[in-house]
Amino acid sequence: MVKVTKPAKISRRITLLTETVKVDTQRLRVKILRELEVIFDDAARLVRGEVTVDGAALTMQERQLWARIAGYTAQVMQSVAKGFDEREIDEMLSALKNAIDAINRLKADKEREAEEKASGN
Repeated sequence: MVKVTKPAKISRRITLLTETVKVDTQRLRVKILRELEVIFDDAARLVRGEVTVDGAALTMQERQLWARIAGYTAQVMQSVAKGFDEREIDEMLSALKNAIDAINRLKADKEREAEEKASGN
């Protein structure tokens, strides 16, 4: 029987943990990339005018904003593909969400202006 010392056990556990983290990180990276690809594809469809929003075609300004979203999404995908820094990815996803929220606010402001104009205020 081979006698294993504590330092050897600890070293082996660290090796196993490192391997587990690598596998889990890779699995997580693939999942994130798939989700980002869907976001990119949806943004690209909006830019090309293949879909409408609430039955209305997007204005040129809205298409330009969605083109930026698509471009930034591609940058995030490239960053995730190169490596996995959870903090950096969280920051990038937050920036992407903020950009999309800005588009939604712009659309809401336009709708409100149109309603005010229609009601004569």
